[in-house]
Amino acid sequence: MPVITIFCLVLSVVSVFVIAAVVVGREARRLDAVAPRVVYELDTAVDFVASALPSETQARLTLDELRELLRGHLNWLAERNLMPQDVIDRRQDIQSPLIVDETHLAAFLFDEAVKRGVDLLDDVDVVHVLDAHNAYFAAIGAVGPQADSL
Repeated sequence: MPVITIFCLVLSVVSVFVIAAVVVGREARRLDAVAPRVVYELDTAVDFVASALPSETQARLTLDELRELLRGHLNWLAERNLMPQDVIDRRQDIQSPLIVDETHLAAFLFDEAVKRGVDLLDDVDVVHVLDAHNAYFAAIGAVGPQADSL
C-alpha cells in the first residue's frame, strides 16, 4: 500500500475523532448549563408526602386537605418566582443563593389553610407537611443544597 494512502487514511481517522470530540464537548457544555428537567406531579407529591408524614399527622389530615396544603406551598413558591413557567432548556441564571425561611413559610401555610378550609388540629402538622414536601422536591431534583450559614 502506498505511503500517501496510509497518510490519508490516518489523517481521515484523526479528523473524524477531532470533529466528534469537539461536537461531544460542545453538547456536554451546553447541557451542563441547562437546568435539569424536573416534573412536578401533584398526585405523586400527595402520595409521597402522605407516606412520609408521621402516623399522628396522617390520622389528622385527609388527602384532600393535604392536597390543599401542597397547593398553598406551591402558591408561596410561585409568588416568589421560584416556579418559572418556561424552564425547558433554560440556562441556569441564579445570581445569588436563595434562602427559604421555614418560619415565614409555615406562617403563610397556616393562613393558606384557613383560606382553603383546612382544619388543622395540631400546628405541628404544617411543619411535618413542609418537611415532607421539601423531601419530595429534593427527591425529584427540584432544590439545591441547604445553606451552611446565613
